[in-house]
Amino acid sequence: MTARRPGRPGLPGFQASLFDQTSDIGPGPLDGVRRTPLDGGAWVDHLPGWLRGADALFEELTVRVPWQAEERRMYDHVVAVPRLLAYYREGAPLPHPALVEARDALGAHYAAELGEPFVTAGLCLYRDGRDSVAWHGDRSGRSATQDTMVAILSLGHPRDLALRPRGGGPVALRLPLGHGDLVVMGGSCQRTWEHAIPKTSRAVGPRVSVQFRPRGVG
Repeated sequence: MTARRPGRPGLPGFQASLFDQTSDIGPGPLDGVRRTPLDGGAWVDHLPGWLRGADALFEELTVRVPWQAEERRMYDHVVAVPRLLAYYREGAPLPHPALVEARDALGAHYAAELGEPFVTAGLCLYRDGRDSVAWHGDRSGRSATQDTMVAILSLGHPRDLALRPRGGGPVALRLPLGHGDLVVMGGSCQRTWEHAIPKTSRAVGPRVSVQFRPRGVG
């Protein structure tokens, strides 16, 4: 059971970067992507600072996006999902033209490997260090049986993306995702690995995550 209600971010002030004072919002080149191979045919690409104008885009998304708070039943309790969510299905207009440009640039760059475009966008708003996402793989739909990709644009305060082999064990890779960074999980990553954004007791500000996926990947 999943219940939705309008989310009210109530965000603390975000400290804008002194190095990102530009009105030109959009993705940069992708030729600097660095790939980390993982076991089982999985891999992760990482490109820090991919997006220009990350401050302006972050501020616009926190205001424009119709954020939803979700509740889910766990055993005999209903618990709040510890982040706010929004979802743009295939064909739905995205909340900022820079996201269209980013999605199209990713589709062109990964066309030979992926063989299809990125068509949906899921957004998460982490309000502070208490918001998180537990260990999981995006294994609903075709990604349960097929290699695919999930591309994530990170905006706002840095948070760690942790990865480990499916089934548990220690963290095998930890990527500190900063403001404007790109990470792409590909190959068998969704089937054979798990990822998480852990809670933290550190004083951290808000973060927006934009996840681009191909058709039928959840």
